[in-house]
Amino acid sequence: MFPINRPRRLRQNSQLRRMVQETVLTANDLIYPLFAVPGEAVAVEVKSMPGVYQLSVDKIVEEAKEVYDLGIPAIILFGIPENKDADATGAWHDCGIVQKAATAVKEAVPDLVVIADTCLCEYTSHGHCGYLEVGDLTGKVLNDPTLDLLKKTAVSQAKAGADIIAPSGMMDGFVQAIREGLDEAGFQDTPILSYAAKYASAYYGPFRDAAESSPQFGDRRTYQMDPANGKEALKEVQLDIAEGADMLMVKPALSYMDIIWRVKEITNLPVAAYNVSGEYSMVKAAALNGWIDEKKVTLETLTSFKRAGADLILTYHAKDAVRWLNES
Repeated sequence: MFPINRPRRLRQNSQLRRMVQETVLTANDLIYPLFAVPGEAVAVEVKSMPGVYQLSVDKIVEEAKEVYDLGIPAIILFGIPENKDADATGAWHDCGIVQKAATAVKEAVPDLVVIADTCLCEYTSHGHCGYLEVGDLTGKVLNDPTLDLLKKTAVSQAKAGADIIAPSGMMDGFVQAIREGLDEAGFQDTPILSYAAKYASAYYGPFRDAAESSPQFGDRRTYQMDPANGKEALKEVQLDIAEGADMLMVKPALSYMDIIWRVKEITNLPVAAYNVSGEYSMVKAAALNGWIDEKKVTLETLTSFKRAGADLILTYHAKDAVRWLNES
């Protein structure tokens, strides 16, 4: 009872607060997303994501070196191909843009972990994550035929040097299909980071600009999850675990910290949270207008993801966050 119990006693100064701090954010928790495009010496800023660029492979390598020097352990690669088609050829071709970027990064910075986003929406002419029925204008992806495309894509990415395969298309059975494909091709030791609970979120808007992956018609609600559902996320996670996922992801993060917590409660696998483009851009816009302290808001948000249960955080803030952490 008060005054015997005074929690403020442990908040008296910065050193004491450090000693009793429950959650500590470090560079080891962060993964930095990069967008690879064809060409040389290309660095085009994404208008809706200040500080984020579409980069040619040579520029990706420069970024990878900087990321490694900062102590960030991993990057995740997204690709924008020169040409798109119904078969998503650019996703699984050995000369695809992600494959080229992965190989170049591993040659230049072999100790940096390269994660390959394994999805098809950036590579299809219609902007959806797989095969569609001929004449379909709703965006309902054909699940089982798409699994073969994802399997081919994952194997191609692993051959190119990707250390981790991260399927994000939310197809039923995609973890099992990719696991089988990797094992058959001799990549039994390549882990799968499954986008296990990926919601059909409005927070993805700026990413569609960065990855040039907006659907040409319809939407993705027939395969991505309803933002209103929580129990369904646990079902998706349990299915992916049974199929052989090594790590799990919740996407987005900011409005889904309850999901991160619930997922972490039911599994001992590492759980990643994707601090998505809309979350990033809102902070950047508010900071540019002088409405918030960007450093404090960013570090508070990232720490909150970790407090909620995230072991890994994919974030466009990664480089800035590490610099700020080093300052303090």
